[in-house]
Amino acid sequence: MTDGGTDRSMSATGMFPIHSSLYSQHVQNHVERVSVKVCHIMTLLGYGEEIRRRRIEKFRECDVLWNADSINRHLITVSSKAEGLMLWNAESINRHLITVGSKAEGLTSWRESDYDHLHVLNKVLCVETGVHLNIIPDDLEVCRMDTRDVYPGHCKILLLPDRLNSTRTNVFNNVVCCDKQGNNMISSGLFLDKMSKFRGEGVGPLKRAGPSLPRSDEKGLKVDQVFAVNCLCPSILQRWAQRPRLWPPAEVVKKVVSLGSVVTAVGFKGSKNNEFEWRICFNMGETELVHNLNITQAKVYVILKMIVKEVLKPNNKEITTFVMKNIILWQAERNSPSLFQEKKLIYWLHDALGKLLTAISSTQLSYYMIPERNLMAACGLQAEQKRKWVEDITNMMEEGPSVILRLPRIRQAVICYPQPMLWFSRRRMEAEILILEWMRRDLQCRCENGRYDIDDIILVEIDRRQDEIAKEVYDRMSVEGSAVNTVNDVYFRLLM
Repeated sequence: MTDGGTDRSMSATGMFPIHSSLYSQHVQNHVERVSVKVCHIMTLLGYGEEIRRRRIEKFRECDVLWNADSINRHLITVSSKAEGLMLWNAESINRHLITVGSKAEGLTSWRESDYDHLHVLNKVLCVETGVHLNIIPDDLEVCRMDTRDVYPGHCKILLLPDRLNSTRTNVFNNVVCCDKQGNNMISSGLFLDKMSKFRGEGVGPLKRAGPSLPRSDEKGLKVDQVFAVNCLCPSILQRWAQRPRLWPPAEVVKKVVSLGSVVTAVGFKGSKNNEFEWRICFNMGETELVHNLNITQAKVYVILKMIVKEVLKPNNKEITTFVMKNIILWQAERNSPSLFQEKKLIYWLHDALGKLLTAISSTQLSYYMIPERNLMAACGLQAEQKRKWVEDITNMMEEGPSVILRLPRIRQAVICYPQPMLWFSRRRMEAEILILEWMRRDLQCRCENGRYDIDDIILVEIDRRQDEIAKEVYDRMSVEGSAVNTVNDVYFRLLM
C-alpha cells in the first residue's frame, strides 16, 4: 500500500505480518473475502450507509423541532412510539438540546443503546484566558476558564467581577463558592445536584452518573441527560487543527473548529478539587468527525464496541465507548482514507485491537482533541482485570478473521445468511425508517398544535404500516418455530 501506510497482511493467526509468497497471498485473499462478507453482514444488521445517513438526518431534524419555542415551554408527554425522547420540565432553564453519542452518529438502531442528550445553557458562555470580553454580547453571562492546578482537559469556572451586574441566569443561584483567592467559583457538584431536581412528572431527583443524570422508561431504555455550558477556547481548538494529519480534510477540520466546545459538570476522578472542576468536551465536533468516517471505518468502530460489550464486559466503565471512538479517530488521522477499504476491514480491526491492547496494558490513551488528557487515567482498572483483558485481546488477535464469530449478532447472521437474513433486514430497515419519520412528524405536530395529534394522516399511515410489518414478521417467525409471544414483541425486536 501507499499513501501513508504499508501492506502488512496478517498471517493465518492474524497476529504477525507475512511476506510475499503463494501461501501468504492465499491467506490474504481469504482474509479479504471474509472482510467483504462481514461488511455485507454488518449492512444487513443495520450498519450500512443508507440507514446511517437516514438516522443522522432525522435526529438533526428532531433536534431543531425539540428546540422550537412551543416545545421548549412544555413538558413532552412520551407516547409509546417516542420512547427514549422524554425531556424534563425545564421551564426555568433557558437551554437547547443536542442529540450526541451513537444516535447522533447514526450507528445504533432505535432501541439498541442509550440516548445521549446534551442540554446547553443559552445565556452563559465560558471563555479561556486571552479572549477579549468586548467581543461578547452584554446579554450573556460570561465566566472565565481557569486551567491552573487541574488535570488536562479540565478547568474551573470563575465568575468575572466586572460582569456581575450583567444579566444573571438563575441556574447559577446557590451553586457559587469562594476559593482561597476570593474568586467566585461555580461548583460543578452543586450545579449537578441542582439540575437533578428538574425532572419529568412523577419522577424524583435523578442520581448522578459522572456528568450525566440518567433516567429510564418503563421498558428499561435509558436516556443520559447532560447539562453543559458553551465554551470559547480557540487556542485548544487551534492546537488540534494545526497538527499534521492525513485525515480529516481541511474543510472538515474547519467545521469542527467552528462547532466549538462545551464544559460539563464533572471533575477528574481522584482530584482534590473534583466537586469544582468541569470537563472540556467537543461533542459536536466529535460527532462531525464520526460522520466523516467512511463506511468501513464506521463498521470497525461498531465491531470494537461489540467486542467491549459482549467479550470484555466491563463492570464499572473501566473501558467505554468513548475509548473506542478515540482509537478509531487516531487510526483515521494517521492513515490515508484510501486504505480503509471493505476488503481490509479485518486488518483494521486487528490494528484497532492492538491499540486497545496497548491502552489497557499501559493504562495510557491520549484524548483525540486534547492529547495531554489520558483517557485511561483513574479508570479503576485492577491488576487482575488488566491481566485477563490483555490475555483475552491477545487471543482475539491470534484468532484472525474468526474473531468476529465471538460476537453473537454476527455469528447468528452467519448461520442464517443469506436469504432469511436479507428478508428480515429489509423489514427491519423499513420499520426503523418509519419510526424515525414518526418521531419527526410527531414533534412537528406538537410544534404546530402544542400537542400530539392522534388523527394526523401521516402518523396514522405510519402506524398502519408498522403494524403490517410486525404482523408479517410474526407470522414468519411462528411458522419457523421462533420463540415469540406477541406481535408487539416482534415490533420491539425489529427496532433493536
